[in-house]
This record gives sequence, structure tokens and C-alpha cells, in this order.
Amino acid sequence: MRSDVIKRGIDRAPHRSLLRAVGCSSTDWDKPFIGVINSYSEIVPGHIHLSTISRAVKEGVRSRGGVPFEVNVPIICDGIAMNHLGMKYSLPSRELIADTVESLVEAHAFDALVFIPNCDKVVPGMLMSAARLNLPSIFISGGPMMAGRITKGGFIKPVDLNSVFLAVGGVINGSMSETELEGIEEVACPGYGSCSGMFTANTMNCLTEALGMALPGNGTIPAVQARRTHLAYKAGEQIMEVLARDIRPRAVITQKSLYNAFAVDMALGGSTNSVLHLTAIAHEAGIQIPLSLVNSISEHVPHICKLSPASDDHVEDLDLAGGIMAVMQEISQLLYLDVQTVLDKPLGEVLARSEVKNRDVIKSVVHPYATTGGLAILFGNLAPDGAVVKSAAVAREMLVHRGSARVFDSEDLATQAITRREFKSGDVIVIRYEGPRGGPGMREMLTPTSLLSGMGMDREVALITDGRFSGASRGAAIGHVSPEAAKRGPIALVRDGDVIVIDIPGHKLEIELDQSEIGKRLKTLPLFESKVKTGYLKRYADRVTSASTGAVFVD
Repeated sequence: MRSDVIKRGIDRAPHRSLLRAVGCSSTDWDKPFIGVINSYSEIVPGHIHLSTISRAVKEGVRSRGGVPFEVNVPIICDGIAMNHLGMKYSLPSRELIADTVESLVEAHAFDALVFIPNCDKVVPGMLMSAARLNLPSIFISGGPMMAGRITKGGFIKPVDLNSVFLAVGGVINGSMSETELEGIEEVACPGYGSCSGMFTANTMNCLTEALGMALPGNGTIPAVQARRTHLAYKAGEQIMEVLARDIRPRAVITQKSLYNAFAVDMALGGSTNSVLHLTAIAHEAGIQIPLSLVNSISEHVPHICKLSPASDDHVEDLDLAGGIMAVMQEISQLLYLDVQTVLDKPLGEVLARSEVKNRDVIKSVVHPYATTGGLAILFGNLAPDGAVVKSAAVAREMLVHRGSARVFDSEDLATQAITRREFKSGDVIVIRYEGPRGGPGMREMLTPTSLLSGMGMDREVALITDGRFSGASRGAAIGHVSPEAAKRGPIALVRDGDVIVIDIPGHKLEIELDQSEIGKRLKTLPLFESKVKTGYLKRYADRVTSASTGAVFVD
């Protein structure tokens, strides 16, 4: 066993002495050591209950003859970090998590790993480390939060965190009172779990299941239900089977399974951040995923499930409708069914008993919401290396748009201008120098999109940025523009009044300038100089690559 390096031989007596201090006995030296990589935190609603999940995992491990050891990684709540300096640390924390896992696992020589993520950057960070380490592994998330409920006009209406952001825009617009805002604030997040819509956290937990790295139900069983704890126990049991059969992440995370994950993403209309994260996970697994492949998948996979922010349905409704396995069963003819899973069964066999239980939530491939997927990659002279949009959450009238640019060199300046309504119908708001290097950290911008939506302007105004948008964002919010402004990408050349053309069905993002004008502006563009001179963000900015390649570190 790999763990023999810390428990076998005369020269390992000091190591065994330390292991005895944490509860090991002489009978444990012949047993596998299982690392339970947890992300428990008291500041994050999606993680505050993970000690319960971990306890169930450890019981499952012990029941099959393993010795579990819980260790923890850092976690940032994107909602709490939103719209201030803290959001600059969110995406960089993904690399920090991956490196922390590597450090903990290599230092303590675990034989196999159970990962317990839930929220936005922890899921991809842990998947990246799993692919990097390539030790027998399984994932069990903490599960989604239930949607809140509010009574309005005699009807009970579901609400979530995005509803609160939208309500802020409503108050600013004068269409909602502060008392109404407070009423939504009090009930939108009714308990623990990852925010209840098909936002980034739930998208990534669903895609972990689609990849084959987690048990069925991982993406959708609500955090508050006993079924979630039961699934955690099963994951603890199953890791011993994964270890015995030597099922490694790189045998599960393959070109085919990544294709499946993107296909499920298209069917769900998931978060735009999934493109960034799946690309980074592929990088760790030694697999190249060109952004053009994402459009190819989208052209063939219909959008069959529409959840918040695109509808009033939530992940709990998807769970009742059959969950991710039912979605995959519905699009099974478009998937690779021979791929390996942590159940040591090919995907086709895992899907065999799945069925759609509610056609209002999961449409058929014959009658989908749209014949193409819920995400799109745009290219053009404004985004030569690509940009990403959640087309499923874009109003029909904004799928093709031509408008004048209103340019801001930071999210903060743009948010102030939106709050003061310093824009007009038809404008294209451009937010730049918020990319991986320029931010640094590629901030997620739920506040400006929510303000516009709350004002009812998401059907009239587009947003374009080299930063990111939240999975909860809706409207013509186009992010990840690459190359970013800090790397002298064309977005750095845009001026107020320039005409920008958006064609989401045609996968185009263009500025109406000829190449000679673009070249002339480029020559006068000053060199970018980061305002961050010290600390982790400085080191991050020095090493991070483009969003088009997953914003991974340069080796």
C-alpha cells in the first residue's frame, strides 16, 4: 500500500507513534489509509454542514475495513465575496485548493481519497487535484440548498439568492420597497446547502456526477435530506471498492467523459463558469479541450432542462424529476455510454434504470426548450480566442444585438454607473481589466447583471467583460473575453460610442472597426501595470493564463 511509507519498518516507529496519537492502533497498519478531503467552514452556507457528511463518509470507510483521516481545505463563499475586494480571491482560490490537496495527500501518503466539496471553486479545485494526483478517488458533495418561499399576490413563489440581488435592482429602480426587499432577504436562503439554482456550484456538482466521479444523486439530492447523508455513507463504502479495483481518476476523466459533461451542461443550461473549470480539469488530466469543441457539442445537444435563473424551477425540482441520471438517459443517444465510472460500471449500465419523472422539468429531446445547448462560445475581432455566454438565460430579443459601447475599466465603476442609470436602452456595457491577470482574479459580476435585471433592462442592455459572470446571472452577459485587456486583447481598444455586434446563434462578437484602426489603437495602448504588488494575488497574476485555456497556472 502507498501508506506503507509512513507505517512500515523500524525506521517508521516515530511515524507510528504520531499516528497512535491521533487514534490509530496496531491493528490499523494492515489497513488502507483513506484521506477524507473536506471543505467544512462556518462562514459558507454550502459547507457549514459538511462535518455531518464527513462523519457518514468515515463510517462507510470503516465499515469496509479502511482507516479514514479527515483533512480540510480553504473555501470562499462567492456570494459573501461578491462586489468587493474579496471576489478577486475567488477564482485564485481554485488553484490554492488544488495545491493544498496535493500537499496534504503527498505529505501523508493516503492510499485513496474521498472528496467533499460543495461550492463554486472547491468542486473544480478538488477535481483538478484528483486528476493531478491520480489516486483512487470518489466525490460526494454537500448538496443543494432548498429554495425559499414567499407569498406574493396570493400565490406562493420560490425565491433564491439571485432573487435578493434582483430585488436590490428593483429597489434602485423604484419598483420595489425596502420592506419588500427585506422580506425576500429573510427567506431566500432557508438553510444550509449550495445556492438552490443552476448556478456554478450546483452546475459543477451535477457535472461531477456526469463525469462519472460521483455516485448517482450527487448533484441534486438536497442538503437537508437524509438521502444526502446516506449517499455520503455509500461513498465511504464505495471508495474501498474503487481502491480494490484500482480505478483512477484519469481512467474516468477522459476525452469522452469530458464530452459527456459538456453535453449535460448544454442540456441543463448550466453556469458559464463550467467552461472555465472543465477546461482546467482537462488540463490537469493532460487533455486538450479547444473552445470550438464546446460549440460543436452545443450544436448537437438540445436544451431540455431550464432551472433558476432561467425559470422558477430549482435543483430540488430536478431531483424529483429524476436528477442528472434522468437527464443523461434522455440524451443518452448523444453520449459516450462506454465510459468508466466510480461504480466500476460503464455509464450505459449506470443509466439503465433511470427515467424522467416530470416532463415539466426535464423536456424530451423531441420537444426541447431549444434544439441547441444552453451555452455558446462567441468568436470575432473583439474576442479572437473566444468568449462565453449562457444563451439559455438570454431574452430572445437580445440574442442578436447591435449597440453603442459604454466602457468601464473596472466592475466598481460600471456598478456605480448602472446604479445612477448612466446608460440608455440598446447600450453594450463593456467592463474590462477584470480578467485573470488584469483583475487580478477574474471577478464574478452578479451585482451589475442583477441590477440590470432588477431594473427590467436585461432585455435592452448587454454586458461584455474579460471577467466572469455568476451562474445566477441572466441576460446578454458575455464573459471570459479572450485575450483579456491586460494582455492587450481587442477589448482594451474599445472606446465609448464604438458599435458592437452580438450574434449568439451565429457565435459572433465583433466591433465595427477595420483592422487598420484596430492596429492604430493598439500602437497607442499603454502597457498594463497591475495595481497589486504583493501577496498571493501578485503571484497569481504573474502565473495565470488566459480564460480561454481555463485560467490555469503556467508550469
